[in-house]
This record gives sequence, structure tokens and C-alpha cells, in this order.
Amino acid sequence: MASLKFSISFERKNPNLTNSSSQLSGHSSISAFAGYVHISGVYIINPFSNYKRIRVSRADTGLSGISGSNEVDNCSNKDVGSEKLVLEELGFSREIRRGRRNVWKRFRGAKSVIKDVNLKLTNIKEQENEPIFVDLENRANIFSRVENVLDHVDVDAIGSELSLERCNTILKQLERFSDSKALKFFEWMRNEGKLKQNVAAYNLALRVVGRAQNWDMAEAMIREMSSDSGCELNFQVFNTLIYSCSKRGHVGLSAKWFRMMLENGVRPNEATFGMLMSLYQKGWKVEEAEFTFSQMRGFGIRCQSAYSAMITIYTRLGLYNKAENVINFLRDDEVILNMENWLVLLNAYSQQGKLEAAEQVLVLMQEDGFSPNIIVYNTLITGYGKVSKMEDAHRLFHNLKNIQIEPDEATYRSMIEGWGRANNYQEAQWYYKELKRVGFEPNSSNLYTMINLQAKHGDEEGAIRTLEDMTRLGCQYSSVLGILIQAYERAIRFDKVPLVLKGSFYEHVLRNQTSCSILAMAYVKHSLMDDTIKILREKKWKDKGFEDNLYHLLICSCKDLGRLENAVKIYTHMPKSDKPNLHILCTMIDIYSAMNLFTEAESVYLELKSSGIALDVIAFSVVVRMYVKAGNLKDACSVLDTMGKQKNIVPDIYLLRDMLRVYQQCGMVDNLKDLYYKILKTRDTWDQEMYNCVINCCARALPVDELSRLFDEMVQCGFVPNTITFNVILYVYGKSRLFKKARKVFWMAEKRGLVDIISYNTIIAAYGQKKYLRNMSSTARKMEFNGFSVSLEAYNSMLDAFGKDRQMEQFRIVLQRMRESGSASNHYTYNIMMNIYGEQGWIEEVAAVLTELKESGLGPDLCSYNTLIKAYGIAGMVEDAVALVKEMRENGLEPDRITYLNLISALQRNDEFLEAVKWSLWMKQMGL
Repeated sequence: MASLKFSISFERKNPNLTNSSSQLSGHSSISAFAGYVHISGVYIINPFSNYKRIRVSRADTGLSGISGSNEVDNCSNKDVGSEKLVLEELGFSREIRRGRRNVWKRFRGAKSVIKDVNLKLTNIKEQENEPIFVDLENRANIFSRVENVLDHVDVDAIGSELSLERCNTILKQLERFSDSKALKFFEWMRNEGKLKQNVAAYNLALRVVGRAQNWDMAEAMIREMSSDSGCELNFQVFNTLIYSCSKRGHVGLSAKWFRMMLENGVRPNEATFGMLMSLYQKGWKVEEAEFTFSQMRGFGIRCQSAYSAMITIYTRLGLYNKAENVINFLRDDEVILNMENWLVLLNAYSQQGKLEAAEQVLVLMQEDGFSPNIIVYNTLITGYGKVSKMEDAHRLFHNLKNIQIEPDEATYRSMIEGWGRANNYQEAQWYYKELKRVGFEPNSSNLYTMINLQAKHGDEEGAIRTLEDMTRLGCQYSSVLGILIQAYERAIRFDKVPLVLKGSFYEHVLRNQTSCSILAMAYVKHSLMDDTIKILREKKWKDKGFEDNLYHLLICSCKDLGRLENAVKIYTHMPKSDKPNLHILCTMIDIYSAMNLFTEAESVYLELKSSGIALDVIAFSVVVRMYVKAGNLKDACSVLDTMGKQKNIVPDIYLLRDMLRVYQQCGMVDNLKDLYYKILKTRDTWDQEMYNCVINCCARALPVDELSRLFDEMVQCGFVPNTITFNVILYVYGKSRLFKKARKVFWMAEKRGLVDIISYNTIIAAYGQKKYLRNMSSTARKMEFNGFSVSLEAYNSMLDAFGKDRQMEQFRIVLQRMRESGSASNHYTYNIMMNIYGEQGWIEEVAAVLTELKESGLGPDLCSYNTLIKAYGIAGMVEDAVALVKEMRENGLEPDRITYLNLISALQRNDEFLEAVKWSLWMKQMGL
């Protein structure tokens, strides 16, 4: 049976000696039914043989005796649930098999069942007291016959007059050979009332259910035992289920049965804790292990393997303080330590680097009668290596021969690791060579240590040999290559890697796509471009798709590292193809744009365009950004038009933002409006950046109500407008005389700390244009009060506002304050002054401003000339106004529509109607 285990050992001649704590006492009994052999107790005796008697103890799980139960009641120091059995499937050891005969001398009813499979079992008489003799040489044949018999037994035909003990015996036979028949017979027993206070039957059924992993049925059986059948739950019931779960590694289910066990007031035994703690140790389940361990101590149970498991879990997880607490529990609970406990203690102290404590444990272990073995010394050597006390490890290694213990492969491996940790390449190399000389093989950790030491100490020849060892031991080439690259990167000697990659290993790299990619990427990372191009040229694999992806990856890596020249170098060495790769070309357009090589970028775009490959969203985004960065907005709009004509192109959020910015810079108000409403229909969710971009770009294209709604929606969604967005909204509200909303937005921006000098300029200009002069002046004072210097733009707005309102005294005060602040006048300042003085007819002041303008080095611009023509017209200086047109052309300025309108107005004002008509006709001919 999968869950039955027997251990056999030769009994001492003195039968009165007591059993050890790991064995169970009992009586000798053998019973049989329908091919069943049951063994329970201590001895198997064959009265017809002179062979030695042997002791048979129940399994590590303590499987029960004659009653048919499968109790799990013994705690072994071995791994609970181990399959290392001397006796399995009711088989016996070879020592017993020799010379034995008589498997089952009496097997009543078996022959008749074989002849007639429909024979009812009710005709079988009970045979409880007759001895059964086992011929072990023929047991396999007998068991085969029994299995065949049981396969044809009609369970439904069994009579109800069978005794409870005989029913249990039948159930045990069926459980051994047929799970389905066992469950069917168990159901028959339930219907016939054979399960009342029958714990043994439930145990057998639970074994079947456990094998089938039908845990719901198992839970239902346990409830039925206590409620309907009047059975007293005991540890054997739950141990059966815990054993089944632990065999399959079901941690959660095992914990569930254990907690149910406690909830039902059942006291666990040593086997319970041994199985659970072993399972938790395998899965490193620290919380479950802590709970179980505390319960064990609470019950006063001392299971040696449980202590070892708890210490091992804590040590593995680095919880050394907790591990030492458990070690103290060993002493406080007066646990008698076995070899496993001593080894666990040694390991716990060695892992912490407490070698003095570990040495003390070694002394105590020897005093307790345990002779140290190679595992003990390997543990100590590993501990010395962890704390870099390699002199002590070296001494211990060379002392092994004095105590007649031969080092094993773990010993050599630990010495290599220790010297590697101490950065002693010479000693590590000696032990590495010695390991191979005595016939052992290095493990992966040794190989990793050696390759790192060789990279650090510049032994490229040794590194080549280590690579050969790696490949000889079956390490994957790609893994080996990765280790080599990491080692030389860590040693900051990566330029030596090409010297190490030679021979068959390099040939593999050239033939394997993965290895070739790894090496090429590493070369690019360290700017070994000649080696990169060499390996790409010499590669011996052909896969166009993989090759394109590799080139794209290399180019992108160069771009991410900021080495754009290397990316260009890789691109120029790519093999030519009739069908270029879209992603590679797009990346190169982006790289050339970043290098401001717009001619090369456009050439790549034209190559892509002529190849006939359909561009995707990313390609259009890259090309548009290239033209925008180059300042070629016309071509950017052309690309967007091309994209609009191509079907199945849905711009992503990034391309939509680019489109909005392009249309804004080009002043394409209609395109902005159309795109905005398209975005509104197609995109359900907007992010913060999208709101900011739309408001900033569409401010002149959308009605103020729509912009206001969009701004309010953005704020309600929890997004924070940026400073530009606040300023745009201030401008829109100011232009629309919505000063109440403007003040609210200004306060909101001020509260968030997003007000800047442009915010003040915007609100001051808005107040000035709408003649809210008092608010304009107070805002200027507030600007200065809040630590901002009144800007030239603010002064210009106030000059223009006061001048147009003919408040010349305030105009002069502002002008005086501006000059005292040291703000240098710009064209806008001079033009405002000439315009205001001209409106007043103060031609002398206009002339003075013009002289100042020329002396400042700025000189008149188009707006200056237009203002002067207007001023001269008001002053009646028609000839001077006409002369200004000629002067403009001489200075390289072409008159615009405003120039001609001002001149015509000046002529008409001074009754020069004929000349006005001539200039009007000229203006019409110019198409203005």
C-alpha cells in the first residue's frame, strides 16, 4: 500500500531488551483473508523454519495493527513520508525471502472464487484462529491471483450476517487492491449499520479518500464519525489525512486537518508534528511551522525532527535569532539530541558565522558519543568560508587525513567557494585543480567563482579552460556567455572578452541566434562597435526576421545610451534589403532628428515612402515630430494630410497632441476645431496632459463657453492645470470681459503657486484693453507687492490704456516709473508713445520719440512706420507721410495693408482726394 511502510532489522538474541523510542511494542499476529496478509507488532515467526526471527516495526507513520486501522502514531528521526522502505506492498526483505515457503497454507474460499467469480462472500466462514504461513518466494504470484479474485468480487452479494471484525477484514483487503470496491463496501457497511463506533473502518476509508484526494468527502466522513457513528476521534484519523497530504506536498490542506484536529480536542502525537514540520521545511512555510511548533511544545511533546525542521527553516530564511531561540528550547525541553539535531545546530551556527559556538557544538557532539563525519567537517569549512577565515578552513581540510576521513566533492567545493570569497585566486585554483584530479566535478557555483576570479585577476587562458569545463558539464551556451559577460563587467575589463571567446565556443556563438544577440548587445553596451560589426558580419545563421529585430534592438540600445553616432554606424553597416524594416527606419529618423541631421532624416523618410510600406501611427508621429523640430510646419501638415487619407489609422494620444500643436502653430483654426470635436467623440477618457494641450492649442478656435466647460471639467476630474493653461484661460476670460471668472481662475492659480509674471501681464493687459483702469493699476501694485518686478509688458499695457483714455498725466507717471525701474523700451513701447502723441497731435513729441528710437539702435519697424504715417496725417504733414512709404522700401520693409489704409486716411483728412484715389487703386492692384 502507498501509505504502509515497514522497517526490518535483525533482533538481538536477548528478547527482553526494551525497544527504542522510535519503535512500537506489541504482540505477534498474522491473519489472512482473500489474499490479505496483515502484520502487526514486533515479531514475525515461522514455526516451521529455523531462520532467525526479525523485528518489524510499523512505518514512520505508525500504521496500525490487526484492527485494520492505519494509525500514524510514531515520530521518526528520518524524513516522515520517506519511501525508503525495506518492506513495501506486503513484501519482505531478501534476508527473509531466502529458503522460505508456504505463502498462505490455508486460504479458504480463494480457489472457489477463482473458479466462480459470482460466488457470494457470505459462504466464507470466519477463520480467526488458524495460523497462516507465508511462502515469500511465491508472494508475487499469490498477490497477483488475489488481485484477480478481488476484481471479480460482487460486493452487492455480500450477506449482512458478517461480523464487524470480518467486515473490517474484507474492507482492508479491498482497500489494498481496489479503491472503488473499498468505497462501495464501506457504503454497504454504512447501510448495514457496521460503522457504529468503528474507527478502524473509517481509517481505511480515509486512506482511500486520501489517495483519491477527495478532501470534501474526507471532511464529511470526519463529521459523520463524531455525529452519526459515535466514534471518538483520535490522532490516527487525522494523521491518515495529514500523511496523504504531506506525501503530495499539500501544505494548506495539511494545516487544515491539523487545525481541525485541535478544534475537535484531539491530542496530536509525535508523528503528527513530524509530518507537518517536515512538510513546512520543504516549502519554507515559516508561519505555519511556528504555529505547529508552539502547539507541539504546548502539548509537551518532544519530536526531534520537529526541532530540527524549525531551526533549519529559520536558518535558511536568515532568522538567526529565532533559530537560537529554538536551540535554547532544545535545552529547556531536555530533548535527547540525535545526529540530525547535532548537524542542524552546527549548520545554524556556521551560517551565522559563529564558528566558536559551532566548534563547541562539535565538542559536545563527540562527548555525547557521536563521531563526526565528513558532513560535520564540510559544514564547518563552509562556515569558515562565509566569514573569510580560510586559514582555519585550510587547517581543518588538511587535518582530515589525520583522522582518516577522506574529503568528498562537497569539501573541495566549499574550499573553492571560501577562497573565492576571500579573493585568493591562487588557492582557489589549486583546490579547483585538485577537485578535478581526484575525479570529482565542479558545480555551477564553483565555475561561477572561478570565472569571476579569472576575470578579476586577468587570467584569460584560465577563463578559456573554465569555459571548456562549463560546456563539457552540459551548461547552456547562452548561460555560460551571460556569466562570462557579467564577470568581466564586474571586473571592469570587458574589453578582454573578445580575447576569451575563441575556438568552438565562439563558433557556437556565431551559429546560435540567442548567444549572438547576447554578445552583440554586450558589445554595444560597452561601445565595442568594431567587434559588434564583426560578429554581425561573421554570423552563420540566417533568419531575416530575427536579424531585423536584432539590428533594431542594437540601434535602440545605442539611442537609449545616448550614443547616437554608434547607432548611425550600425545602421550604415546593415545589409541592404529590397524591403526595409519599418521600425528600424522610424528609429533612424528619430535619431537623425535628435542629431539635427534633418536632411538625412528626410532622406530616410523618403526611402520609407518610396518602398511602398504602409506607415503606422508611430511612423507618422516620428515624421511629424521631425518636421516640427526642423521648423518645417508645412511639410508636417502635409504628412498629417497623408495620414488622414490612409485608412485604418487611429492616432494615439501622443500623435493627437502633436497634431494640435502643429495646427496651432500654423494658425489652422478650422483644423483645430474639427480635430477637437473628433477627439471629443472618439476618446472617452482624457488625462491631465490632454486637457492642458487641448485648452492651450484650441483657445482661439473654440467658443469661450466650450473652453470654460472644458476647464471646469478638468478641475472636477481632479487634474491640475499647468501655468500655461491658467494663463490661456485668463486671456480668454479677459478678452471676453468675464473678469469675475478671470479673478476666480487667478485666485485658483495663486493658491496652487502657479502664478507667474505672464499671469499678471495677461490680467493687466485685459483690464487695460477693456478700460478697467483702476483694476489694472491695483493689479500692477499687487504684482509688485507679491515680489514680482513690474515687467516691460505690464508698463506697455498701462501706457497704452492710459494714453487711449487720454489720461496723459497718468501716462507720464507710468512712463516715469518705467524709466526709473531701468526697463529698456522696446519697439512696442516706442510705437505706443508715437501713437498716443500722434493722436494728441503732438508732432514734436512724436519726432522726439522717433529720434530716441533711432538712437537706441532698434530703428523703426513696420508698425513704427504705420504709426508715423497716421500721426503725420493727423498733423497735416501729408508729404512727410508719403515720403515715409519710400523710406520704408529703402530700408527693406514692404508696406502692408495697414500702411496703405493709414496713408489714404491721411490724404483724405487733408483733402488730397485725388492722391487718395491713386493710392487706393494701387492698393487694389497689389491685391491688398
